[in-house]
Amino acid sequence: MEQSPDPHDLDTGTLALFAGLAAASAVQDEVAARGFPDLRMSHGYVFQHLVHARPTIGDLAEKLDMTQQGASKAVAELERLGYAERLPDPHDARVRRVTLTPRGHEAVTAARRARASLEERLRQRFGATALDAARTLLTDLLDALGGTAAVRRREVRPPR
Repeated sequence: MEQSPDPHDLDTGTLALFAGLAAASAVQDEVAARGFPDLRMSHGYVFQHLVHARPTIGDLAEKLDMTQQGASKAVAELERLGYAERLPDPHDARVRRVTLTPRGHEAVTAARRARASLEERLRQRFGATALDAARTLLTDLLDALGGTAAVRRREVRPPR
């Protein structure tokens, strides 16, 4: 009989991944409780490009490292759920740009509040010093592994 793994025996990357997935799940549960039960973690990869910009489907596809068909399908789902819409470009009516709807902006606000709530719960449990040290180490790991630039550009891609 195979023994269950002990988290203390996991490598750093796997441990960070699992901690991040658990944190994302806690945030997703709170976002659902705040009135957005149909949002999934994968939607966040699209949302990050709609918060401060109105990209075309081609722009989204490039940033997400996927086909235009895949990006269009993702946007169509967000449209169906009421979080995004395609609008004509103000300078070229042939071009359609993707933007968040008011409900999409409300979902972003709910997710930010849920993340802040999780941070506060972690701060209460572990203390400010320990949590700040953990955040510094994770930031340094992200930088050492080459992920900082993608975060700064809001171009974090879904895992392959």
